[in-house]
Amino acid sequence: MFAASAVSSASSGSVPLPVPLPLALANLLLRPGFSSRRTPDPVFDRLAADAGPVDAGFSDDFRLLLDHWARDENLTPVGWMSAQGHVRRHLANRARVRRLIAEHPEIAREPIERPVFVVGLPRTATTLTHGVLSLSEQHRCPLLWELLTPDLEGTPEQRRKAVRAARLMVGGIDLFAPRYRDIHPLVAEGPEECTFALPHTIMPLSQARIPAYRAALDARDFVPDYAYLKQIYQVLQYGRPRRRWVLKSPLHTGNLDALLAVFPDATLVWTHREPAAVVASFCSLIEHGMAITLRPLDLHGLGATWLELLSDSARRGLAARASIPREALVDVPYSWLGSDPASGAPKLYDAVGAPWTEADAARLPRVAARPKGARPHSYDLSRYGLTRADVDSAFAEYDALRAEVDRV
Repeated sequence: MFAASAVSSASSGSVPLPVPLPLALANLLLRPGFSSRRTPDPVFDRLAADAGPVDAGFSDDFRLLLDHWARDENLTPVGWMSAQGHVRRHLANRARVRRLIAEHPEIAREPIERPVFVVGLPRTATTLTHGVLSLSEQHRCPLLWELLTPDLEGTPEQRRKAVRAARLMVGGIDLFAPRYRDIHPLVAEGPEECTFALPHTIMPLSQARIPAYRAALDARDFVPDYAYLKQIYQVLQYGRPRRRWVLKSPLHTGNLDALLAVFPDATLVWTHREPAAVVASFCSLIEHGMAITLRPLDLHGLGATWLELLSDSARRGLAARASIPREALVDVPYSWLGSDPASGAPKLYDAVGAPWTEADAARLPRVAARPKGARPHSYDLSRYGLTRADVDSAFAEYDALRAEVDRV
C-alpha cells in the first residue's frame, strides 16, 4: 500500500501535474462542506436515506468504505465529493435493482447465455478488444450511461436524463484532468467496462489511500458481487432483444473463480502485453485521475502500490486459469489489434465463435482509430520509482505465459 506519510511528487524528483484552473475553483467552492469528512457517518446516513432501502450487508460495506476513504489526509474537497458520489451511486443502483426484481420477479430468470468477458491486465488493448467485439449487431455491450444508472427500458426523457448524468461525469473528468481523455477516453453512450457496476473493486484505491479497504478486498468473497453484476445485466436485458453479452474489465482478471462461478458458460478473452509497458502506462493513467482527488501525490508510493496490485491480479488470474477449460479461453496477443486490427479482428471473432461480416469490417476504423485530437501518451517507469527489473521480477510467471502466447 502507500507509505504512511505522503511524499510530494516534487520531492521524489518528478514534476507534479499542474492544477487546472477549473479544478482549483471547484476545490474552493467545495471547501465549506469539506469538514464533513471528519464525521462520515452522518454523511453516509444522508446518502443512504436518499438512495432507498438496501440489504444490511451491502450498506455496512459502503459505510466502512466511506469511513476509511475520509481518513486520507491528502484528500481534496473534490476528492471528498467524488467519494460521496461513488457511494451514492452504488447505494442507489442496489436499491433500484432490488426494487425492480421485487416488482418483476421474472427478471431473475433472464438467461445471460454464453457471455464474453474481456480480461487481462489494464493497458493491454482491453478497451480496443471490447470495442471491436461491440461492432457485431449480434452482440450487446453495456454503455457507460447504463452502467452508471442500470434500469429497465424507460421513456425517452428518462433515457435523456441518464445520458445527461453520464455526460456530466465524463465532462467533469475531462475538465479536471485534461490529459485523461488522451489516455482512456470515456464516452457516455459508448461501450464501457463492468468496473462501473461491480460494487467492490480496487478502483477506489485509484482515488485515495485506503489501506483498510485494500485489506478487506484481499479477504473478500467476490461471488456475491458477481451475482449482483449478473442481476444488473438481467435488468438491462429484460424486455429488450436478447443478444450475446460482451463484457469487459481488467479487474476481472484477479477474480476469475468468482466470475466463472456465476457465469459458468462464459468465454474469457485474455489480452496480453509486455508488463513493463502495462505498469508504466497504467501508473500514468492513475496519476492523472488521482491528481483530481489527492494533493500532493506520492508518485513512488503510487508505483509501488500498483505494481503490487497488478502483479497480484496476474498471479490470481494464472492460478484460476489452470482449471479453465481450454475452449473457454481465448488468448489475444497485443499484436492482434495493437498493430494490425484489420487482420486481428477476424481472428478474434473466429476465436469466440462469432461471424465477422463486411458490415463489421466497414465499422472497424471507427473503433480502431485514435480519437480525433488525442495526443500521444508518453510514460516512464522511473517517474514512479520503478525499474524494468522490478517489473520483470514481479511478473516473471506471467511473462512465461505471455511468451507462449506471442509464439502462437
